[in-house]
Amino acid sequence: MLDVSTILAGPLCCQLLGDYGAEVIKIEHPQNGDSMRGHGRSKDGIPLWWKEISRNKRTVALDLKDPQGAEVFRRLAATADVVVENFRPGTLERWGIGPEVLHIDNPGLVVVRLTGFGQTGPYSSRPGFGTLAEAMSGFADATGDPAGPPTLPAFGLADSICGIAASSAVMMALRHRDRTDRGQVIDMNILQPIMTAVGPAPTVWQQLGVLEPRHGNRSTNNAPRNTYRTSDDRWVAVSTSAQRIAERVLTLVGHPEVIEEPWFATGHGRAEHVELLDAYVGGWIADRTREEVLDAFTEAGAAVAAVYNAQDLVEDPHVRETQMLLEVEDEDLGPLLQHNVMWRMSDSPGRIRFTGRALGADTDAVLIELGLELTEIEALRSKEVIR
Repeated sequence: MLDVSTILAGPLCCQLLGDYGAEVIKIEHPQNGDSMRGHGRSKDGIPLWWKEISRNKRTVALDLKDPQGAEVFRRLAATADVVVENFRPGTLERWGIGPEVLHIDNPGLVVVRLTGFGQTGPYSSRPGFGTLAEAMSGFADATGDPAGPPTLPAFGLADSICGIAASSAVMMALRHRDRTDRGQVIDMNILQPIMTAVGPAPTVWQQLGVLEPRHGNRSTNNAPRNTYRTSDDRWVAVSTSAQRIAERVLTLVGHPEVIEEPWFATGHGRAEHVELLDAYVGGWIADRTREEVLDAFTEAGAAVAAVYNAQDLVEDPHVRETQMLLEVEDEDLGPLLQHNVMWRMSDSPGRIRFTGRALGADTDAVLIELGLELTEIEALRSKEVIR
């Protein structure tokens, strides 16, 4: 895989596939690098997010705008299975390395073109970021307090959903290539995956003419479903998507009588009586500590979770025992805690082979493997085509 993408969806797609054995070569501008290197917090000038998003990737610093750099890239692409890029539509074509050119040398190449709004349509030339997709998808409109503003996530939600979706699209395209010997172009945009995640609001509008208002942490599909404050000023989340769970919760908090009400028999009916149910559940929880609430819900077989911060997550016994977070060795920082590979497969479980590397750390090694002589490499470096 050649990862010539930047913040955030493309790099995450390549990280996921690299976790499961793909040989990923990260290509960055020799001077600027990927802007991901400047995202998030750093320790002693070392970017922490970069260490995860670029793990299992060899790094090559190569200027694709330069004709010589473009030619090196074309040679690399001739040996690759997948290219992931997120330049604006037409950029690779302008540099002479669009999919049509790359497919001349490598007909089986899968090219993932990842943009904010896709390769076509009236918005295709617009700059696209996850924040814009979160706004346009309906996510922000549906999120937040009913009396407050539309609310955006504090993290790269749309980009991350898109990156995970793109990894699936790559595998489908490779399966198609296995059957046909033909590569293809994947036109991936950030907006559509999060639109799917938000749910069927467009269908509801088309069929019923209904626009749902914001409901905060409540749901229109079931109740009680909310976050509730405990007596020790902590928070828990309760969900009752299943009827039996709803019955257990109301029995636990001392109001089994409502279970016999006709409206209690459906999630939508319960949602129409959310004020009553929230008062029962919230009042019971407010009189108890978080640990008391968690213990009681667990004993009753009801669904509850503590609202965690990062420290809680790191210290959680289930997260620790199942290694959802894994400590790996980093050449700069020593033992470094990261999210483990996203899913566990019995025969090919995936692993973190190494963490994100310095800009251009593998330029020479990769180009030598490609067949360039040392004199050619030094000539390119003297012209700042590589680093």
